[in-house]
Amino acid sequence: MNVPMVNIRAQYDEIKEELWKEWEKVFDSMHLMLGPNMQAFEKEFASFCGASYGAAVDSGTGALLLALKALGIGPDDEVITVSYTFFATPESVLLAGALPVMVDIDEPSYTMDPDKVEAYIRANCVTEGKHLRDKRTGKILKALLPVHLYGLPCDMERLGKIAKENNLLILEDCAQAHGAKFQGKTVGSIGDASAFSFYFSKNLSALGEGGIVLSNDEKVTEEVKKLRMHGQTGRYTHQCLGYNARLDELQAVVLRLKLRKLEGWNRKRQEIASLYTTLLEGTPLTLPQNLSGRESVFHLYVVRGPRRDQLADHLKALGIGVGVHYPIPSHLQPALANLGYKEGSLPVCERVAKEILTLPMYPHMKEEEVRYTVEGIRSFYGL
Repeated sequence: MNVPMVNIRAQYDEIKEELWKEWEKVFDSMHLMLGPNMQAFEKEFASFCGASYGAAVDSGTGALLLALKALGIGPDDEVITVSYTFFATPESVLLAGALPVMVDIDEPSYTMDPDKVEAYIRANCVTEGKHLRDKRTGKILKALLPVHLYGLPCDMERLGKIAKENNLLILEDCAQAHGAKFQGKTVGSIGDASAFSFYFSKNLSALGEGGIVLSNDEKVTEEVKKLRMHGQTGRYTHQCLGYNARLDELQAVVLRLKLRKLEGWNRKRQEIASLYTTLLEGTPLTLPQNLSGRESVFHLYVVRGPRRDQLADHLKALGIGVGVHYPIPSHLQPALANLGYKEGSLPVCERVAKEILTLPMYPHMKEEEVRYTVEGIRSFYGL
């Protein structure tokens, strides 16, 4: 049996007939950019997440960068984020001209540890007017950039309290958490702005790339809309330097059709995760935790255990697709060497990165595929 880590075609097959009908309408009109489907999707997805406004863009990375810029974050500023994430998170901070300060994660959730945020502020920051200045870097601490990793929300209650006490903005990185909830509230509507990716393997995915910035602040949204179009405020009138970062109409059609199915697909992911957890009891693996007030949508089902690399090879030999998200934390990436982080700087993050393994997970996964994967794991450990 072959079990892929992700099955992209199954989602496409489910919407294929209606998709081509809608695409024909787009081709007939030849309104290919900034069209009615993109505008409708912005409203529909914002409503789905409980946010007031949405601005669709070209990718999740574009969403992060434009959200940072729209929040007024630039060269005089720094942003506290995490290393244990896809590289685009700290990369976007740097591309905005600001400095990423990476703190460690907590082990149950693999997300930003609020204790580490508080400790960094106490040790390094002094009050200057309404803001905090980092004595170490000389920059103004402007924002928190937490990542809802693998579909699990961060502790937004603690992080929100820290932000309020220290006059910090919050930009949520929701690239892997479409529909996840914290204390009943959908992520993407909690911070000052949020950034989503619609990369083709996400819970809500384009047939290629896409992204969106959500906010309850209309001014932030309008700034993103300006930036995504070369800083344009009117035809051939450019108020500032911007980017070519628009979501095209064809991808907007895909996203509108898939959004109607997202809640059902997320429930299937949760059911598959529950089955995995039940069947993997008694193995040496550390399994995803059910944390109070946090509802995961299981973009990925990630385990930790001994002999990770050998286990991965064993499963691949059985035709089971597995992966590692992420083997080299961002703070140890060659591109960020000039930031001064060394091995040992973020010990929890580094330890987790050496042990985690991503198992197959997609809403169309069959029970026999889950059981086959678990049997492969149990056979490796002689169980």
